[in-house]
Amino acid sequence: MELEVRHLRALCAIADAGSLHRAARQLGVAQPTLSTQLTRIEQALGGPLFVRERTGCRPTPLGRTVLGRARPLLADMSTLVREARAAAAGGDSRLRVGSTASRALAGWLRRLRRPGLEPTLQMDVSANALLRRVAEGQLDVAFVHEVEGSPLHVPEGLRVRVLVEREPQFVMLHADHPAAARPVVRLADLADDRWMIDPTVDGEWDGVHRMLRAVGLNPRVLHGDYHTAASLVATGEVVTVCQPSSQSRPDLAVRRLYGDPLGVRLLLAARTRAELDAVFPALEDAYWEVARQSTAYREWLEGGGVRTLPRCPVAAGGGGRVEFVRAR
Repeated sequence: MELEVRHLRALCAIADAGSLHRAARQLGVAQPTLSTQLTRIEQALGGPLFVRERTGCRPTPLGRTVLGRARPLLADMSTLVREARAAAAGGDSRLRVGSTASRALAGWLRRLRRPGLEPTLQMDVSANALLRRVAEGQLDVAFVHEVEGSPLHVPEGLRVRVLVEREPQFVMLHADHPAAARPVVRLADLADDRWMIDPTVDGEWDGVHRMLRAVGLNPRVLHGDYHTAASLVATGEVVTVCQPSSQSRPDLAVRRLYGDPLGVRLLLAARTRAELDAVFPALEDAYWEVARQSTAYREWLEGGGVRTLPRCPVAAGGGGRVEFVRAR
């Protein structure tokens, strides 16, 4: 049997899903069919690629080797198909952008849009999921945040450029909350409040939990997404961490946390440096545009709080902000 692209996709699906059952469901095939296909692939390659366990499947050393070669091949195939379709359509090309939540998105997409290039957007609360899609060729670039203390899993071969080394996370609370009367809020001032956290965001629950535990707080916690949190903050039901570019409203206030106890690193990922170079300046402009629009963040920046990396040579050579490559 000769290996085909569909076989490589099946192997990657099994590795990402962690089980034959979940991979079969994602691929839209029956589990026995996928199991038989895997056995034939292993026979063709001369050894087992996965260890089957009661809890799922994990790659063997041979499996990791094959997967390390398969993922770039799939990404290259996806790029080939996309570029061929663009050429057949007369040069119209789509830039597939992935992102976690950010107020900079609208300005970034507006700056990227031009004749012959139409950006599309795929949002996800999971930065790790977006990075995998870039590595697999399903996305061209991804703008993600990494909560400090919870490193992201950067797939092999991706180039990652840092936009902001440490963006402080602020707090959003009801406009009539006693702590909202001050420009800087201490966590102790929120000891009696309920917090809302989105546990599906990579690293957020761990980061907030560490922040609160460090000052001896163990508050009541509700789970919900950003929109639900903002709605409940506006009624005084909860407080929540938020991006510093968030803006205050008549019914809610955005305030800096004393000591900046929680931060995230903002990253842009792509498969090639050329792809990073093509979109990074627009992202940088869009980010600082919305940063200046937020009163609380602007005051923090003007006070010398900004912690971006200086312009300097990058790991892959040339200029720009710090860039690193997840080596194969």
